[in-house]
Amino acid sequence: MDYFAMVARESDGGITLAREQVGEEFLGTGEVTIKVHYSSANYKDLLAITPRGGVVRNYPIVPGIDLTGEVIASESDDFATGDQVVAHGYELGVSRNGGFAEYARVPAEWVVRLDGLSTRDAAAIGTAGFTAAMSVQALLDNGLTPDDGAVLVTGATGGVGTVAVDILSGLGFEVIASTGKTDAGDLLAEIGANEVIGRLPLDPDAKPRPLDKATWASAVDSVGGASLAHVLSRIGYGGAVAASGLTGGADLPTTVLPFILRGVRLLGIDSVFLPIAERRALWTALGKDLRPQHLSTIESLTPITEVNAVLQSIKNGTHSGRTVISVAGEF
Repeated sequence: MDYFAMVARESDGGITLAREQVGEEFLGTGEVTIKVHYSSANYKDLLAITPRGGVVRNYPIVPGIDLTGEVIASESDDFATGDQVVAHGYELGVSRNGGFAEYARVPAEWVVRLDGLSTRDAAAIGTAGFTAAMSVQALLDNGLTPDDGAVLVTGATGGVGTVAVDILSGLGFEVIASTGKTDAGDLLAEIGANEVIGRLPLDPDAKPRPLDKATWASAVDSVGGASLAHVLSRIGYGGAVAASGLTGGADLPTTVLPFILRGVRLLGIDSVFLPIAERRALWTALGKDLRPQHLSTIESLTPITEVNAVLQSIKNGTHSGRTVISVAGEF
């Protein structure tokens, strides 16, 4: 069968992303063939079409590190035709053709059957929202409860940040949202933030303190760099920071003091290679106790033919929330 896809190709030192009609051989190998309903826009998808972006070795490729849709063929006993599913992470969109196409074929051990979520809701959560859920679950596993005090979320208008605010608020936590977007206060309050503060540290020229006043019980951080170092210095005794991003830089200019004097824990969050059993369990929780309550507020819907503009907004730093990429019927 022939189908349409957004294909990234190298050209004259650059990378183009354009609509193409491709053949079934483009699907590659795998036990589960999915008619894609939705994908979503993520920073990693931007890197896939950025020269020297560091995530794709060989072109051409169909980006889209996550996808949701309906199983149309299965060689696995775990999935049947008509199942509503989500797949993300592993090699999708970076070394195997991903979600920016009408169809995708993936290994069965990468696929999650949806329970309590529509394909659109699952796409609104997507890779970023799943990372947020992993972060929240890691804090809960560290013993965090609403009685412990306020929880900070950095990069609060981003994909990870907005979903983290939403989930934490739904669980009864006091949430402090940190963002550099001065016009985001109303949105963040609507999805559950109790207080909105600026990008951390508030005074970027001030000399950093390796151990500052204990302010927050724990934190979800998607920024990294100096911001993460500042947050670590202000976490209360026995608290933790779940860290998943580096938009603020890969360096971590801190000391051991938060760890050895307050028992603070730095919890690394990686959703790409999370084992499938844990992945499926967390998606089940996202359809139940961890379900975000304000997905319709956080998400926006864009047709696949306009995905280049969405990725450009991520590059420019103007993107916020979760952008669902509508695929089915949009080519």
